[in-house]
Amino acid sequence: MHTVLCRPARVKEAPTIAEFQIRMAAETEDLVLDWETVTQGVQAVFEDRAKGTYWVAEKDGQVVASLLITPEWSDWRNATVWWIQSVYVVPESRGQGVYRSLYLTIKTEVEKAHNLSGLRLYVDKRNANAQKTYEALGMSGDHYLLYEWLKG
Repeated sequence: MHTVLCRPARVKEAPTIAEFQIRMAAETEDLVLDWETVTQGVQAVFEDRAKGTYWVAEKDGQVVASLLITPEWSDWRNATVWWIQSVYVVPESRGQGVYRSLYLTIKTEVEKAHNLSGLRLYVDKRNANAQKTYEALGMSGDHYLLYEWLKG
């Protein structure tokens, strides 16, 4: 069993995170993302903390997973809700509790902060494995439906 270290990502890890995003889009939605666009998008988060914060999981000094936390203001709660997005775990580390470690680390941060009120995420309806993982961590998909309109 290898220890998993979870922490905010460092800017030098931006290329790894961009690669993870390209892999995730290909695996989960059969999409081919543009490397330059994704690289610029990841870099934008590091340059503007209001956009969000990347978190990573390390095993044996190697980054094996990442996710993005983006803030959403809730007037109902007078606090911020953290959205978990862009989750990726390298295939050889899946099923080993890496995402669980990331999630629990982030959940602890929310529990400690008076200005944070919870965690949310969205998942593709076809991604049954991810849904089972989120439910096993105590998250519920019963409350909201997600609707969207995306340009292009």
